[in-house]
Amino acid sequence: MEPTKPLLLLSNDDGVTARGLNYLIETLAPLADLFVMAPDSPRSGAGCSLTSVNPVSYRVVRDEPGLTICSCSGTPVDCVKLALDQVMDRRPDLVIGGINHGSNASVNAHYSGTMGVVYEGAMKGYPAVAFSLCDHRHDADFTPLRPYLVDIMFKAIAIGLPRFTCLNVNFPLRPKFEGVRVCRMTYSSWDNEYVNCPHPHGGHYYWLTGDNTNLEPAAEDTDLWALDHGYVAITPTQVDVTAHGLIDTLKQAF
Repeated sequence: MEPTKPLLLLSNDDGVTARGLNYLIETLAPLADLFVMAPDSPRSGAGCSLTSVNPVSYRVVRDEPGLTICSCSGTPVDCVKLALDQVMDRRPDLVIGGINHGSNASVNAHYSGTMGVVYEGAMKGYPAVAFSLCDHRHDADFTPLRPYLVDIMFKAIAIGLPRFTCLNVNFPLRPKFEGVRVCRMTYSSWDNEYVNCPHPHGGHYYWLTGDNTNLEPAAEDTDLWALDHGYVAITPTQVDVTAHGLIDTLKQAF
């Protein structure tokens, strides 16, 4: 008999116990079959990194009809690769990353393990969506996201995103949203990225920190503008990072 519910592959970069991932599971489990393969501990900033020197392992932490949750020793990308290549016995209808604790808008998308999840899904030919809330707290309130998670999940499956594309969805930290805006990635820059601290035994060590500066604050078609004005920002994103506008210039030069 054909499955009556879509199958979703879920992962994240905050770890298998993160509240964001578990809220996503709670929200979508009544509507879809879920296979979860998530890192055994936080992997924030992992981007598209993978494990190549050491072996990767996983263990099943929950298994019931319509829901399997696995904890993996690898990165978010490892989780997706392992699930698709070795563990799942059915092709997913959608790959989902998140819900991330913190924004993945603008250039953050390049560093994000949550986006690594959906980049990998897109490269494998699956429609993929990343969800992020602009709140780093471990006990962040994800309640306002619920109807949007469901709506975007079903629409992403129905639309059937082209291969090598995915959706980067970011939610502002507000109890209620102004609506949804489909927008482009903002040009921004991270500044003052490290704090220099004296080491008690001599020398120095450095804490990663920094400020993200919006380089085009007046541009109303960007994800940062949407978030600053209370909108859910949906940014269609592609794996191809070719600077197409530079090709003709380089052909003339070379």
